[in-house]
Amino acid sequence: MKMKIIGLAAASIMIAGPVSAKEWKQVRVAVEGAYPPYSWTTTEGELKGFDIDMANALCEQMQVKCTLVTQEWDGMIPSLLSRKFDAIVASMSITEERKLKVDFTDKYYQISSRFVAKQGTELSFDKTGLKGKSVGVQGSSTHEKYVEDNFEGVDIKRYGSPENAFLDLISGRVDLVFNNIPAIESGLLEKEKGGDFAFTGPLITDKQWFGEGVGIAVRKQDDALREKLNDAIKAIRSNGVYQQIQDKYFDFDIYGG
Repeated sequence: MKMKIIGLAAASIMIAGPVSAKEWKQVRVAVEGAYPPYSWTTTEGELKGFDIDMANALCEQMQVKCTLVTQEWDGMIPSLLSRKFDAIVASMSITEERKLKVDFTDKYYQISSRFVAKQGTELSFDKTGLKGKSVGVQGSSTHEKYVEDNFEGVDIKRYGSPENAFLDLISGRVDLVFNNIPAIESGLLEKEKGGDFAFTGPLITDKQWFGEGVGIAVRKQDDALREKLNDAIKAIRSNGVYQQIQDKYFDFDIYGG
């Protein structure tokens, strides 16, 4: 009887093995839906943007069913860890701090960040150069961390989305906003009221704060999914799909050197 029980247990393990090997036929992907040109939600409720097209292209390349899940930025990593979704495609920079909690794929793009302010505003960007100024950033972001670590006496205003930061810049409730360049162009400078504003200060790409580029976050135990995504990134880079998506939104090489 004992041998029969052991035999059944062994058979169960053999049955479980192939099931485990066939996982990731369905992948739930978190997107923000509030960060143009990377992702936004139309008035009809449709998701659009570079990240959205990337997520769909990667899922097609991996031959998996892709379900997009909208998630507010500050809850991205906690919700990934609580298994609300399986991967984050939301312009998340690969940083050492985040790598303590999650794993990342290779980068799928890399871009510079910059400040934007009212045209004609004279500013200095040394340690105390923004003292007394209010700076709008997206909360829980690399941009927030950069301003915290590099400037003294700054009033940091944290927002759930860049759009709200830009609205406060237009209304004069903040003096500057700090974000990546395409987000500022799409969210402010190309808008009707954006003509009164301009980039200011240096291009910022410091690896200490902005990491190795933007990657896809997965749970640490999900090595197989991370590798499938890495293979898919390489494939769409080589077969022209990445270039087609990039050219819809940008007139420069967003992948970076």
